[in-house]
Amino acid sequence: MINKIVISFALFSCCTVSANSFLYPLVKGDTLIRGEIEEPYYVLAKHEDTLLDIARDFDLGQNEILLANPTVDRWMPGENTKVRIPNSHILPDTPHEGVVLNLPEYRLYFYPKPKADEPKMVITHPISIGRVDWDTPLGETRIIAKKENPTWTPPQSIKDEHAEKGEILPDVFPAGPDNPLGLFALRLGVPGYLIHSTNKPYGVGMRVSHGCIRMYPEDIEKLFPQVKRGTKVYIVNQPIKVGWSKNKLYIEVYPELEGKENSYSERLASALDLIERVNNNQIPVLKGAVLRRALEQRNGIPVAIFESAFLPLDEGKD
Repeated sequence: MINKIVISFALFSCCTVSANSFLYPLVKGDTLIRGEIEEPYYVLAKHEDTLLDIARDFDLGQNEILLANPTVDRWMPGENTKVRIPNSHILPDTPHEGVVLNLPEYRLYFYPKPKADEPKMVITHPISIGRVDWDTPLGETRIIAKKENPTWTPPQSIKDEHAEKGEILPDVFPAGPDNPLGLFALRLGVPGYLIHSTNKPYGVGMRVSHGCIRMYPEDIEKLFPQVKRGTKVYIVNQPIKVGWSKNKLYIEVYPELEGKENSYSERLASALDLIERVNNNQIPVLKGAVLRRALEQRNGIPVAIFESAFLPLDEGKD
């Protein structure tokens, strides 16, 4: 569906297996994961494309594609319009295990346990989260149950909400593709909350649910068999992430969740605290203009704000 810019196959990493599977950083302390193609990476839209079509083709959420292309019309980008495809991420500041949901990023990270003689990987997918009036809860929990072809029994609060709009929901939605839960569901230890598929995939990357986490059907179909019961789940609110890649320090900034907005000065203070923490409790001589632009634009693109003259010595350690 997309007319891609021609790229030499030599640029592809032999170890990166898909657009959403990344090699875990080999250098101790590094937290930036990169895709198969170095940033910046663009594709050319076709006449019939929307940004949402392109987002799904590259496993991005609606928020990500819009933040990366603020001047492009989401519904009619136009034939041969260059569309930027974000292709790298700083790992959230959590234990690198289990499942991590970073809400302002609208993104899930999964750290599968590597098999013998296989490299450690990070799998990441876009997600939808709870609306302003149905916040997805923060904290640590676990996957307590898995269900293929789930039915859905709407709680009375949701039935009442739909009834006010003149829509009467059934007591039980049968299993199948028209079920709002889709074909796969992972139940969290927080009562009433799931990670599940959806029959409305264009809502992925938005605040549209009643608190549950929604995924593209093709994403959760791949994730479902890999995530075991008992897997830890960390749900965090980290609109600013800071991390190293070899000798460069990067920052990645997203808009805060609605209702939790910060001023520029508050974002700057948070960023400096994070920078100090990952740099041996010291503030290095930063690229001030780059840092300011990242905190103002909040486009979710990692940018380098400092480059050390020295490379780390420890490699291959976790």
